[in-house]
Amino acid sequence: MMRVLLLGGTAEARALARALHPRVDIVSSLAGRVPDPALPVGPVRIGGFGGVDGLRRWLHDEGIDAVVDATHPFAATMTAHAAQVCRQVGVPHLVLARPAWDPGAAIVVASDTEAAEVVAAQSYSRVFLTTGRSGVGAFAGSDAWFLIRAVTTPDGAVLPRRHRLVLSRGPYRYDDELALLRDHRIDALVTKNSGGDMTRAKLDAAAALDVAVVMVARPALPAGVRAVGTIDEAAEWVTGLG
Repeated sequence: MMRVLLLGGTAEARALARALHPRVDIVSSLAGRVPDPALPVGPVRIGGFGGVDGLRRWLHDEGIDAVVDATHPFAATMTAHAAQVCRQVGVPHLVLARPAWDPGAAIVVASDTEAAEVVAAQSYSRVFLTTGRSGVGAFAGSDAWFLIRAVTTPDGAVLPRRHRLVLSRGPYRYDDELALLRDHRIDALVTKNSGGDMTRAKLDAAAALDVAVVMVARPALPAGVRAVGTIDEAAEWVTGLG
């Protein structure tokens, strides 16, 4: 039976594991940064590989025949490492990348730092910040008030002077997002272009309330990688290898 490493931690990765298990020997890998993660079917490993060299050794020791990268669109380091190692050792490699959101009228920036600069330049006063715990520090010096939503507490980050921290994970409903923006008098939403349906509702709610959107663009995929946008396409690619 073909043995596949599925770099996961996303809803798409869990759905792909369900689609392939038990016909394919899928080993799902989670980074381990989120406590009590939703687990996919089949074997699971949790934690890093130890960089490029560690991943190369792990693929060899575990007899991996193919790698599917279904990590978060902003997990750029893991995606780069997987692409590099698979290219070097000749292991078939696919990226399952959920389609990005159409930014529409959003102000598109390249980083959390640029997003913080836009917040300051536009004099936004009440900001809904949903870029995840790793991006919060860029806003530490802001004069605005922030509603910060993250899955886990931003470890070690200096938070904005005025803020409220809400710990939760999606999916989120439109009516709830609408009430959240309205109740907190939000005038700007800062988000990453994560894509997908689980957190899309905040964009729809922002549009309904005429709330400005600042959107951090996705990092580019490594050159030359093959990518698909749906679970069916990824499952077809895996089964086609066998």
